[in-house]
Amino acid sequence: MLPHHGRYAYHPWRGRPRYAWPGGAKLAVYLGVNLEHFAFGEGLGAELAPGGPQPDVLNHAWRDYGNRVGGWRLLELLDQLDLPATVLLNSAMYDHAPQLVAAHRARGDEIAGHGRTNSERQSVLPEAEERRLIAESTAAIERHEGRSPRGWLSPWIAESRATPELLAAAGYAYTLNWCMDDQPVWMATEAGRLLAIPYPQEVNDIPAIAVRRDGAGQFAAMVLADFEERLDQVARDGIPQVMGIALHPYIIGQPYRLRALRGALAAIAARRGEAWITTAGAVLDHVAALPEGMVP
Repeated sequence: MLPHHGRYAYHPWRGRPRYAWPGGAKLAVYLGVNLEHFAFGEGLGAELAPGGPQPDVLNHAWRDYGNRVGGWRLLELLDQLDLPATVLLNSAMYDHAPQLVAAHRARGDEIAGHGRTNSERQSVLPEAEERRLIAESTAAIERHEGRSPRGWLSPWIAESRATPELLAAAGYAYTLNWCMDDQPVWMATEAGRLLAIPYPQEVNDIPAIAVRRDGAGQFAAMVLADFEERLDQVARDGIPQVMGIALHPYIIGQPYRLRALRGALAAIAARRGEAWITTAGAVLDHVAALPEGMVP
């Protein structure tokens, strides 16, 4: 028998319970907007071009474009299409770009935890240090937003074996780290259950554009094709799904990419009613209210 994490059991797609999202929709769609800050001259970070010796000015400045320009352009697009967002927030952003966080707050967007900075990876830390990372990030959000975040996405989606326990013990109700399903799945932890909400590793501009080097049109077409195929699937089998769209302003906020994305998001926004366009936190609320046994 292979080692197993023991967090959830296998459930085949066929035969799952049918339920609906608000308004009778079978497809829930949310935008995960990653607001991230990176240390200068050290640590981790996505690369536009292969990095040289530190300080890596080219890649650091490219990432900072998202907070200075790209994030604001993305906000304009969200406002134009009246789209909500779940903001996945490095708590270092409160010091680096507080106005950008405030603009999302003013829209009523959900603020979820995303560590202190994407220059570090929590999976390599001793348990006490990982607990401190989660606590520091959480406390910063509580202090600035006046409420506790309910969801968490680890920087680089990196977990230790203790991460789910640490999140549940810190009061988190959902995680976006596990991409194993198209539905929310209850995960077991020693500190209580934790809802795994689907977060995309395909419809995500980092693996698509920064890793596979897909073009702006390819990524926009991917977003729309994923949406349309899911609508066909839920109409055919009646099993509800969650579709996430993961966006990073330093990537998607580049003008030519934003122009392509605008068309895809406008097409999705035009089909409200067929799909519930929402936040990850609202998905949590709906699932938590379902009868026991409806969610794997």
